[in-house]
Amino acid sequence: MPELTSRRGLLFGTAALGAGALLVGCTSNESSDEPAANDQPAADDKPGKEVTIGFAGPQADHGWLNAINDNAKSRAKKYSDVTLEITEGSNDTAAQIGQIETLINKKVDVLVVLPADGKALTQVGLKAMRAGIPVINLDRIFNTPQAYRCWIGGDNYGMGLNAGHYIGEKLKDKADAKVIELAGLDNLELTKQRTQGFDDALKNYPNIKKVARQAAEFTVESGQAKMAQLLQAQSKFDALWNHDDDQGVGALRAIEQAGRDDFLMVGGAGALSAFQAIKQDDGVLKATVLYPPTMAASAIDLARALGQGKGVGGMAEFEIPASITLYSAVVDKENVDQYMSTGFK
Repeated sequence: MPELTSRRGLLFGTAALGAGALLVGCTSNESSDEPAANDQPAADDKPGKEVTIGFAGPQADHGWLNAINDNAKSRAKKYSDVTLEITEGSNDTAAQIGQIETLINKKVDVLVVLPADGKALTQVGLKAMRAGIPVINLDRIFNTPQAYRCWIGGDNYGMGLNAGHYIGEKLKDKADAKVIELAGLDNLELTKQRTQGFDDALKNYPNIKKVARQAAEFTVESGQAKMAQLLQAQSKFDALWNHDDDQGVGALRAIEQAGRDDFLMVGGAGALSAFQAIKQDDGVLKATVLYPPTMAASAIDLARALGQGKGVGGMAEFEIPASITLYSAVVDKENVDQYMSTGFK
C-alpha cells in the first residue's frame, strides 16, 4: 500500500466522488499475492493516531441544531484517540468566522464546520484548507468544493420527494384529494428544495392537488400562527406536509385548538416529540421524514478517519469520499421504534 506522505496528499490527492455515490471494489481471478483493494486499512474503533478535531457550528437555538452539537460531542467521546475542540457557536457570520480562525490558529488536525451561512463562510473554509487543515463541511454547503475535503449532509429535495410520495400513496385512491404545505423560511435554499421535491412527487398522482402553502420560520410560535391561518382558509383538505417538527409542535397546537382531525399530517426532521406522537397514533401526525442530526456523529467519524489517513469501512477506496448525501427515510408507526433513540428534543 502506498504511504500517505503528507496532509496535502490527504487534501487534494483523491478523485472526487459524486454526491452520495459509493464505489464497489471489483473482484478478480488474479493471484492472491496481490492485495485486494477492499483489504486496505479503514477506520475502526481501535485506538490509533491521536487526532484533534475542531468543531464549529451555528448557535443551537433550534432542537435540530442542539442535536447536532450533542451528536458531535457524544461521538467524539467514543474515541480515546480524539480530542474535540468545540466552539460556542454563533448565528453571526463574523463571530463564527472568528471562532473558526481560532481553531485554525490552534492548528487542529481536522475541522468540522456547519456554517450558519455557507456562502458567507466559504473564505474561511478556503483559509483552513490552504493552511493544510482538511475541512469536513457539514450540511450547509460552501460555495466551492475547494473549501472542503468532504461534504456530508441531508437531502432537502429528497425530504420533500419522500414526503410527497408517502402522502401520494395514502391518497392515491381518493378522488380530488387536496393537500396543503407548511414550509420553513422561504429565503433559505433548503426550503425551496423541500418544496420542489414535494411538488415533483405529487406530479405522480394526478388525483391530488396542492391547494395552499404557508411559509413559517422553524419555530413553535410561527408554526402555530401560520397553521391557524391555513386552517381558517382551508375548510377541507386531506393531508398536510410540515417541513419541520419543531414548528410542527405549534402546528399541532393550532390543529387541536381548531378541533380538526379530518386529515393526515407528515412532519419533517425527526424530533422525539414527533416520534412519540406517531407511536401513540391518536392524532393527525402519522409520519415524519428524517433530516438526521446523526450526520454530526458521522462527520466526527469522517474527520477521525481523515486525520488518521484511513478510508471508510465497507468501501474499497484508500480515502474517505468527497461527498455523502444522507437518505431522508420516512418514519411511521411501522418503523418508529427503530428510530426512537435518534429523536431530538
